[in-house]
Amino acid sequence: MDFETRHLLEESGSEFLGTSRSAAEQEVGSLCCTEEDEEDSVQVGNGPLLDSRWPSAGHCHGGNNDKAHVASWAARNEKRTARRKLLLACAVSLVFMTGEVIGGYAAQSLAVMTDAAHLLTDFGSIMISVFSLWISARPPTDTMTFGWHRAEAMGALVSVLSIWAVTGVLVVLAGQRILDGDYDINTRVMLLTSGCAVGANVLMALILHQSGASHGHSHALTSDPPGRKGRKGGHAHGNTSVRAAFVHVLGDLLHSVGVLVAATIIHLRPEMKMADPICTFLFSVLVLATTSTIIKDVCRTLMEGAPSGVSVAEVKAALLAVGGVGAVRELHAWSLSGTHSLVSVHVETEETADPRVVLQDVTTQLREEFGFSGATVQVERYSSEGGPAGPWGAGPLAD
Repeated sequence: MDFETRHLLEESGSEFLGTSRSAAEQEVGSLCCTEEDEEDSVQVGNGPLLDSRWPSAGHCHGGNNDKAHVASWAARNEKRTARRKLLLACAVSLVFMTGEVIGGYAAQSLAVMTDAAHLLTDFGSIMISVFSLWISARPPTDTMTFGWHRAEAMGALVSVLSIWAVTGVLVVLAGQRILDGDYDINTRVMLLTSGCAVGANVLMALILHQSGASHGHSHALTSDPPGRKGRKGGHAHGNTSVRAAFVHVLGDLLHSVGVLVAATIIHLRPEMKMADPICTFLFSVLVLATTSTIIKDVCRTLMEGAPSGVSVAEVKAALLAVGGVGAVRELHAWSLSGTHSLVSVHVETEETADPRVVLQDVTTQLREEFGFSGATVQVERYSSEGGPAGPWGAGPLAD
């Protein structure tokens, strides 16, 4: 299987992949399930490998090549469509952002310049989305063993910090205008520019709006944020990056409408030109508020916090409810990007439980219920005496 096809299959959740962990003793040992090959394979001691396929309706599993090709084609087509929409919206954003900078300078309006800075956030976030779609397809290397998913977080961090710097400069200029009061605004140019900005945001919203064929039903794991419950057989609408950009553009549309209202007020009542720096302050706060959530998510990702929307306590409780599970320890969940989350856990099984069945049930639970795109599950013997459990079939480990 070529890398691109495999990558798309991994992201769409068509297969949940596995490998084996050998045992120290001949007849028993620890079991592992990790994301590595086309099938889930389980090895008990030195025994034969056993297939553990995912019984999820609507997804391709291991040996069904026809379904695998269909899933691969669907995922590739969805990414191609998302990339086209994002690039088109990015071009519109860049053109009108440049126009607003020119118009704001000509009109001597800081409110328009602030709106241009808000358009810059759209341009930056869309470019990051396009970049992440491209960079995430690059294969892992010896030094970048998880691939390049974190590039999305790094790009978002640089983008937000640059936007904050621009906004800070505009706030300082607005403060100077309020203190001096000696400035003139070309209201006609301000009206024309802000009106065009509203039109640009409406156009971008239409480009990014996912309806009809593009609003189809997808089983891809990347279509929803990690950790969303009820994924089994769920129907996600469209691409995550496109939906995020669409919501961002709607917020920018409200911002542009506010600038247009301010321009109208100043045009009708020139003595109320103070509305321009006041709008600059208000909209600068809006820019900081909308981008602060991005910084929060970026820091969470870089600090390897639990994926957004995932409660580790709920994950542990769900795993403990799986039949045959006696204890859960070393549970770690983290994100590589906004749509790619991983989990690792040690599961201790009861004496009468079949470790292979427990392994399959646990990995199914992690994938179907919590939407993890990769998991490492180690199954061990449950120690009723407490403390670390030993390999399956052996006594408890000594302190």
